[in-house]
Amino acid sequence: MLSLSNSALFPVTTSYGISRPARFPKTINLSSYNQKREPRNIFCACMAPPQNLRSDESFAAKFEGSLKSEDLTTLREPEDDSDVLIECRDVHKSFGEKHILRGVSFKIRHGEAVGIIGPSGTGKSTILKIMAGLLAPDKGEVYIRGQKRDGLISDEELSGLRIGLVFQSAALFDSLTVRENVGFLLYENSSMPEEQISKLVTDSLAAVGLKGVEDRLPSELSGGMKKRVALARSIICDTTKEAIEPEVLLYDEPTAGLDPIASTVVEDLIRSVHTEGQVASEKRGQIASYVVVTHQHSTIRRAVDRLLFLYEGKIVWQGMTDEFTTSTNPIVQQFASGNLVGPIKY
Repeated sequence: MLSLSNSALFPVTTSYGISRPARFPKTINLSSYNQKREPRNIFCACMAPPQNLRSDESFAAKFEGSLKSEDLTTLREPEDDSDVLIECRDVHKSFGEKHILRGVSFKIRHGEAVGIIGPSGTGKSTILKIMAGLLAPDKGEVYIRGQKRDGLISDEELSGLRIGLVFQSAALFDSLTVRENVGFLLYENSSMPEEQISKLVTDSLAAVGLKGVEDRLPSELSGGMKKRVALARSIICDTTKEAIEPEVLLYDEPTAGLDPIASTVVEDLIRSVHTEGQVASEKRGQIASYVVVTHQHSTIRRAVDRLLFLYEGKIVWQGMTDEFTTSTNPIVQQFASGNLVGPIKY
């Protein structure tokens, strides 16, 4: 079974399984992934934005002034929730006697680019996995387009939204070429001819600034190139489908381990995929929204617009990106400055 501790984009509105792709141009050994589960369908995680939802401009207008407060008790949410894609209400999660989340509540709306920040070990990756459906909360509720999620990724009754999760490392299949990695979902589940899939792979790689690497193995790529291949895999989709649901992409430390220049490339790619959509086909639409867990200030500045600060299992501050460095909250001030003196103790 493929380990979820590594990074890849998983369309987590469904369960998945690994089986030998019948149409790969060569024999592929996936035995190392320990297939013990029944193979199940994997759906492509790329879709057009929902209709009849407000534009980014109206969203910004709704939040104008409402996120200025440093006191979360007075923070106002817009009354109209028609554009809420994911909502967490009083989410708690523990592992044994260790309490990770202690009542987390927030909403992710259509068109948002949200960053979740905070010290290490405070529950950022945990809340991301709960949103994706890979973990169930001990207490509290998660709503997907207004529908309560009662289980994990097998919630097939939930419709209207796909959720993709990109973990910290690229988690490419070591025995597959870049072409086979990027086109894996299509080779496995679509009826598209190999030539068409190969063209979509080339277009997706070009969209993330990679050309001529289709026949390389992951071991022949740098860390930054692996991240971009994983991003290309996340935006490819079956263009023969008539209807594609909107998607929220969840990134867990997408620039971890990268140098500043490589980080900038990935940050700009995350932003461009959201704002410009996929350029390979007119049928492909924009990523509806995305959430980034990060520690890096460059990612905060370049890739997100609104911030949620998670500390000791609770959201202690939220605001727009330009408020981060001017906040009067002592926790935020210490985190922004990197000062050793303050409420955050190591």
